[in-house]
Amino acid sequence: MSGTETKVSVAEFEEIFESVKNWGRWGPEDELGTLNYITPETVREAARLIRSGRRVSMAIPINKVAGPDNPMQATLFVVQGHDVPVDGSKVRFGLDWLGMAAHGDTHTHVDALCHISYDGLTYNGRPAVEVFRSSGATEQDITVYKDGLVGRGVLLDIPKHRGVKWIEPGEAVRRDELETCAKAEGVEIGEGDILLFRTGHHRRRLELGPWNNEPPPAGQGKAGLHVDTIPWMHEKRISAFLVDGDGEGVLGVVGGVM
Repeated sequence: MSGTETKVSVAEFEEIFESVKNWGRWGPEDELGTLNYITPETVREAARLIRSGRRVSMAIPINKVAGPDNPMQATLFVVQGHDVPVDGSKVRFGLDWLGMAAHGDTHTHVDALCHISYDGLTYNGRPAVEVFRSSGATEQDITVYKDGLVGRGVLLDIPKHRGVKWIEPGEAVRRDELETCAKAEGVEIGEGDILLFRTGHHRRRLELGPWNNEPPPAGQGKAGLHVDTIPWMHEKRISAFLVDGDGEGVLGVVGGVM
């Protein structure tokens, strides 16, 4: 779904924002947010579901090619290769240097809570200018996740549910479709689960090439969730949310916000 029917006013957005805030739920000093839903018990329950033990990476290759959706491509320098003798020793070392932006649509990454602020505040009502400055983050940074994110992952594959290869750029997936997709897949989403949401973004990119995914008129936009899915995730008490192609939300749905 795309177009004017997806639009949400700032007032409507802020009403949703206030209704789902977890500020103070786990104390004024908390930096984990919904990761508090991951407990030793939820991890044990998730571990009991393992059958084959097969490991599957969800990372995409580091992209070193500039494009309309990758203006800050990764830079790789080979510092020392095995083809260049350094001394008379039989031992040589291969060394490289990699520089990349942590964020963007072509780099797999995890956002820390200091990443986003709204109206001058980050999670738990912390002043954004104190949380993240030009010198770096003082709290709510990625080191908070140092123990890792382990839990039950639940995949909602919307393109497969629709019978298509991918969701077209600019399309917003709404709450009712998440619910019908989960029902069709025969899965239940519960407290502490890690939600995996697939749009088919990278399959489209591989088959058709990159595109400018800024919202129109600058670009074509990108597929993602509609704002009305936020209360649903809040009610389900999911711990974390993973998406392909940076499609956690459709840009331009809330005028004056994103």
